[in-house]
Amino acid sequence: MQESTDKRSEEFIEDVSSTDTNTSSQGYVPLWHSLKKWPKVVGYNLALSSAILLYGYDLVIVANVASMPAFQHRFGVELNSKYIIPSEWLSLWNAASPIGMMVGAIIGGYYQDRGGRRLSLATGSFLSAVAGVVIYLCDLHPDMDSRRGLFLTGKLLQGVTIGMLLCMIQTYMSEVLPVVLRGPIIAFLPIFTLLGQLIGSIVVYTSLKHPGAESYRICFASQWAFSAVPFFVSWVLPESPTWLLRRGQFDKALKMQCKLDTGNMDSAKTIEDLQTSIKAEQEERETQTYSDCFKGPANRRRTFIVCFASALPQFFGLQLLASASYFMQMVGMSATNSLIFLILGIGLGLIANGVSLFTLNALGRRILILWTLGAAFVLWLALGIAGCFTGVVTIWYTAVSMMVITMVCGLGIWPASHVVAAETSELTLRSKSQGVGWFVSGVATGVFSIILPYIYNPDSGNLRGKTGFVMAAFAAIGYVVTWFTIPEMKDRSPMEIDRMFALNLSTRDFKTWKSDVVIERGANVLKQTTEA
Repeated sequence: MQESTDKRSEEFIEDVSSTDTNTSSQGYVPLWHSLKKWPKVVGYNLALSSAILLYGYDLVIVANVASMPAFQHRFGVELNSKYIIPSEWLSLWNAASPIGMMVGAIIGGYYQDRGGRRLSLATGSFLSAVAGVVIYLCDLHPDMDSRRGLFLTGKLLQGVTIGMLLCMIQTYMSEVLPVVLRGPIIAFLPIFTLLGQLIGSIVVYTSLKHPGAESYRICFASQWAFSAVPFFVSWVLPESPTWLLRRGQFDKALKMQCKLDTGNMDSAKTIEDLQTSIKAEQEERETQTYSDCFKGPANRRRTFIVCFASALPQFFGLQLLASASYFMQMVGMSATNSLIFLILGIGLGLIANGVSLFTLNALGRRILILWTLGAAFVLWLALGIAGCFTGVVTIWYTAVSMMVITMVCGLGIWPASHVVAAETSELTLRSKSQGVGWFVSGVATGVFSIILPYIYNPDSGNLRGKTGFVMAAFAAIGYVVTWFTIPEMKDRSPMEIDRMFALNLSTRDFKTWKSDVVIERGANVLKQTTEA
């Protein structure tokens, strides 16, 4: 009799786990069903993602405008009857945006807590337009070093605005998205980054036909459009209910939640659940500062995961892939062909990231990171071996390999790393954690931006295709650290994630742990059955 009762209790627990949207084992929910259930949330986040286009566009413009002959002639030096950008300036320009991102992320993490998510979005968009003016006018100065310095200043300011925007976007998405949409929608970050890169590379390619300075000035002027769209989005975007609740504005939070929900949803219940989570976390502290991210073993562990996940794109070679056009020219490909391959690679990566919207919910974050990072290691290693040889075959193999790497990483590690960084931090520290995470992302991007040109550029290390060995080593390091540190948090609610970190569960125990709520409900049924 006792065995039968225990079995019924276990079956109940499993049944609740498979249907409760706040548990980890709710099962695979088709993405299409979730999109139909929360159309307003998806629509607002889709509009918000317009700001991510600016990041992707800037990433490819600064890296690949250097491959334009007119820009090389105006800002470069002649070497062996060919104009190139000096390694020190190429490194500084590539590093300017991520260094600015570091500053912008810290400012953004603080500013969006003070003024709200919408005001942070509007401010970042406006400053981005100002940076665009500096970049557009930089080549008018007659002195070469001054031209280069003004371009550097513009990219630095552009980086600050991007850091503010990305920090705000990831925080907002992680706060308003339901659990089942958290993975697919946060995957908008790499998707729209690639879309921005695709648009940027097409603009660079089509601008080659224009004579002189007009070719690259068109690229610079087009950045204003990417600043204007998110500025207007900030006027219609509902403020984050989580932020309003932390400010004690319950009525406004409920109003904003109603704007995010459809008519048949219980917005009041959602706000009550959010308030419960926030109160439980606020019992441990009255105020939230950046130092709180590093207080206590649980918060230090969570902050490390956020930081590592934010840096993971550089471990699979994102910065080198973003500079693919210039890099392939250094390997021996023509400017026109290198831009064509860049566009094709970005297109394939965009498709792969689109597929990840489904795989993130179906398979999970951890397994996708490990699989795709392992594949990237093999591909980079093969590219490095090919780089030991010379000839046309090596040039084309390098181009094809970089396209495949972009596609493989777009299927897993790139979108998954953003999801992990967004869902790891607790609610009351989310904006600060995202600020720290994007700061580390800026550091990693800046370091790779500085060192890579010195590795492959002909006036420095001149490794060219053998740079694949370097990237393979970083992919291997990323794989090992991921294996030991990043847990699986697919389908987990914020309260469950808090509980698992508080219990100091091992990395691999996260996937199988059952919520205390589910177990307690099962125990209650067991008690009622026994009494009956």
